[in-house]
Amino acid sequence: MLINPLNPRKLAVVIPKYGLVGGAEGFAAELTERIAQDRRFEVHVFANKWQKTSGHITFHGVPVITFPKFLTTVSFAYFVGRKISKIKFDLIHAHDRIFDADIFTMHGIPHRIWVREVRKKRMSLFDYATVWAEKKLVTNKRCRKFLAVSNLAKGKFLQEYREVDPDKVPVIYPGINIQRFQGVDRQLCRQEIRKKFGIDLSDRVILFVSMNFDIKGLDNLMMGLAKFKLRHPSERFKLLVVGKGDDKKYGRLAQNLGIKNHVIFTGVVQKEGLDKIYLACDTFSMLSKFDTFGMSVLEAMAASLPVIISGNVGARDLVEEGVNGFVIENTDNADEIASRIVLMMDEEVRTRMGREAFKTALHNTWEAIVDRVLTLYEEEMY
Repeated sequence: MLINPLNPRKLAVVIPKYGLVGGAEGFAAELTERIAQDRRFEVHVFANKWQKTSGHITFHGVPVITFPKFLTTVSFAYFVGRKISKIKFDLIHAHDRIFDADIFTMHGIPHRIWVREVRKKRMSLFDYATVWAEKKLVTNKRCRKFLAVSNLAKGKFLQEYREVDPDKVPVIYPGINIQRFQGVDRQLCRQEIRKKFGIDLSDRVILFVSMNFDIKGLDNLMMGLAKFKLRHPSERFKLLVVGKGDDKKYGRLAQNLGIKNHVIFTGVVQKEGLDKIYLACDTFSMLSKFDTFGMSVLEAMAASLPVIISGNVGARDLVEEGVNGFVIENTDNADEIASRIVLMMDEEVRTRMGREAFKTALHNTWEAIVDRVLTLYEEEMY
């Protein structure tokens, strides 16, 4: 049965920070804004902080108790529940841990696994409270679909919650706006960006984008580049490091590895400038220690850049080995990283793989993602 546009369904979307910086925040906003354009839905967003981008959504402020810290997740879930209960909704789509929802998009992995395997620390009171809230949602019979942003995320979720039917955990990747890179003069971008950062037009530029250099594996990438330089001292290359991290720490590492003159730190770059940077580079690399998806991988592909990523990046689902990029399983293996960089120095290989990367991005547009989510909505409402 199709949803009648003359009788719009009330949809509640829940996320603490809507439309602000961050992968989950951006994903939720892009998806929700597009759904809000559909006259079949009346969309309400429940958030503590938000950034409006259209007039098609009704926002509801949700308080959060941040001190003591362990109440943060639990208090948001509690206050969301109270506010939502005052309106009769046809479907509740949560992008964070709350007590009661029909669909839950997992932008991360189960919190207990995150603490144990990624952070590798002991559980704090905040962690126990977050795990409790998460389990309350997962075991709530109302929640019928758990959307994973990658097979990596799905695997970790089912590892923690073995009682959940795998069929209830479809994988829906984040989407990409291909238009960001369409109609833009690549050569002009190359000239502008390379002049800005003092990069020669003949240099091969490897791009690294991150707001956390440690987690995203900048150290391993630098070690691979150092090995590459030892083997190919005459090759001209630059590593363009975009984002936020400890520049001094990694600057010292670059100097110790003998590649200081090859590494450029740009700092944080806004979206429009970042798009130009993608188009000005030759290849993209992110050797994360863990990344549920890795949105910058798909952005690089949309800009026709072949990618070199670690096996711990959820976006590996989109990478065909040797076709549109490479997956490095052991990021401590500098020799393997260097060997992949060697291949990216070949213009013919790089151009061919870049075309395939763009084709991959074409299959993962926001339009395609919205269609999949709307199909799930219709299934769950009837």
